[in-house]
Amino acid sequence: MEGEDKGVVCVTGGTGYVASWLIMRLLRHGYTVRATIRSYSDSHRDISYLTNLPGGSERLQIVSADLNRPETFDGVVRGCTGVFHVAHPVGFEERVPEQVTNERAITATIGLLRACLNSKTVKRVVYTSSAFTVLYSDKISGIIDESNWTDVDFVRAQNPFGAAYIISKTLAEKAALDFAAAHGLDLVSLVPPMIIGPYLCPRMPGSLYTALAMIFGDEKQYAHLSKTSMVHVDDVASAHIFLLEHPDAKGRYICSSLEVTIHMVSEFLSTKYPEYSIPKPDSLKGIEESKHPGLSSKKLLDSGFKFKYGFEEMFDGAIQCCKEKGFI
Repeated sequence: MEGEDKGVVCVTGGTGYVASWLIMRLLRHGYTVRATIRSYSDSHRDISYLTNLPGGSERLQIVSADLNRPETFDGVVRGCTGVFHVAHPVGFEERVPEQVTNERAITATIGLLRACLNSKTVKRVVYTSSAFTVLYSDKISGIIDESNWTDVDFVRAQNPFGAAYIISKTLAEKAALDFAAAHGLDLVSLVPPMIIGPYLCPRMPGSLYTALAMIFGDEKQYAHLSKTSMVHVDDVASAHIFLLEHPDAKGRYICSSLEVTIHMVSEFLSTKYPEYSIPKPDSLKGIEESKHPGLSSKKLLDSGFKFKYGFEEMFDGAIQCCKEKGFI
């Protein structure tokens, strides 16, 4: 029940797109939230979009912790009953050697999980993964479920955009699940695809820029919309909380509510938002459709979770928010 005192939980990477929305939802659900950010100074960083959230003045604690120094999480997670590990120490466009990004991601993840284990208070960790950890393999056929894993050697050979992120995210999730199994730590993993909808943070999330590429006229992004799975940010936040609270949750859970094509997006945007110069479907015929199979959320749905938002709500929320923040 919303408003009920549900105890203390931690959210890593608190200033990010998913994490900030999750914090808002947790406060609304009655949790006290410790949100971690890499560095915090009242005089240098405006995080009022977090501290001004309803319930924030009473039940939101902003704490400094750095995934590159996992020991900084020891005191943060102590006393928490749940931890949402949303942050990832490797950016999508980082240009450092793969070995470095992999080591950073795995060391950070294991360090945080060790802190959770040592806390003696954390009952469950919800790990935020990504559809990138299931999509890339030449062995995949049919609908993708939680048994599928990205083949990092295949990614190295194909070298898609963001390959370092894809590899590090895959290896970090595997390391998290292996560590949890070996040490008796209760950990579940949420695997969302492209996340769309409104946002709290001041910067536009990259997934929204890609989804709205036809409004921005960025043709380089069109290929990412050829055929892709999507989910509303509020559904992602709700799924995190659902997995924390569901007594029988175990393993990985894909969280994808629908699949769209660039032609669907073009038709919707040109009809609903005629003020923008949206490419007509005929001009998009040359874009090769993604060969990725669809994602199955059957496991999550069978557990009792329900998606609330559809295609139009995802894009309307994103566009309205971008308008309010002056990006379009």
